[in-house]
Amino acid sequence: MDSAHVDDVPTRYSDFAEFEVRGRTPVYLAWARGVAGDPPTADLIATLPRIKRQPALFFAAARHAGAPETEDYPAFRDFVHEHWARIEQVVLTHSTQTNEAKRCAVLLPFLSLLSGPLALVEMGASAGLCLYPDRYAYRYTLDGGSTHEIRPDGARTAAGAGARTPVLDCALRDGVSLPRSLPEVVHRGGVDLSPVDPADPGSRAWLHSLIWPGQHDQRGPRLDAALDIAAADPPKILAGDLLERLEESVAACPAGTTPVVFHTAVLGYLEPPARAEFVRRVTELDCVWISVEGVTLLPDVAAQVPESIRRHKGIFVVAVNGRPLATAHGHGDWVRALDTP
Repeated sequence: MDSAHVDDVPTRYSDFAEFEVRGRTPVYLAWARGVAGDPPTADLIATLPRIKRQPALFFAAARHAGAPETEDYPAFRDFVHEHWARIEQVVLTHSTQTNEAKRCAVLLPFLSLLSGPLALVEMGASAGLCLYPDRYAYRYTLDGGSTHEIRPDGARTAAGAGARTPVLDCALRDGVSLPRSLPEVVHRGGVDLSPVDPADPGSRAWLHSLIWPGQHDQRGPRLDAALDIAAADPPKILAGDLLERLEESVAACPAGTTPVVFHTAVLGYLEPPARAEFVRRVTELDCVWISVEGVTLLPDVAAQVPESIRRHKGIFVVAVNGRPLATAHGHGDWVRALDTP
């Protein structure tokens, strides 16, 4: 969605139900629809700071506090009201640092077009799992149903015993080109308000809580494998506000590399003036800028996208240096070429 700042709780939760989780997780669909029609619970959520009212954060906090993963909304509602103090504490001390490595499958077709070696700089990096596109294996499904696999040299896949390299499945639609190769990455850095240590058990447990109900069997092992990769070779993530440390993070890129500043589902956590300032500053840097954000989040990008697509809340747009090239699934399931004027 376009913003993580929530003013109208019922409307935001209704939108979350209809545009983000319908058809993907029945538990969150039931909870979101329930909150949208439950004034006492919506009012309770509204006591949280605006940035902490997001459905994904609130639901993850409830599950982290022990809420049962049931489609029975009254049971969930009772748990929330009985355990509010614990849920509130989790919400206030955590954030939606969803670190889905499969988003690399959306980034790879565009990264593979760049001249290397690459210095990757991720805004809102969390544990930095999207900084390892060269360490993952990919299985792309093409138009017509054929598949194509790309693997790091010598990689053991997630299907093997003791495997450490996850396989990222993604559909390439409407003419998105297969990646030419895995990029040569020589620097992995970025900025996050509160960087996640991929080796810390508590941090890993929270990232698991952020996986949506019904998706853990698939996403959980992938998360653990990606965290193991990051823990073995930690990225250089600066703690702080991305506006304050953007230039510093790019300046850390080694000479002779192509700096690539990228972000996925991050700018919604900034207020509109801060987003505009980020765009102004990143476009002044000597770097390639790749954004994967909500369809209307960046006005200059949205203006280049057909209105028929802008109406679809929950869709993401992949833009390179401010030019939209594709739409994408928020967690990396597919990427579709975009015809723009």
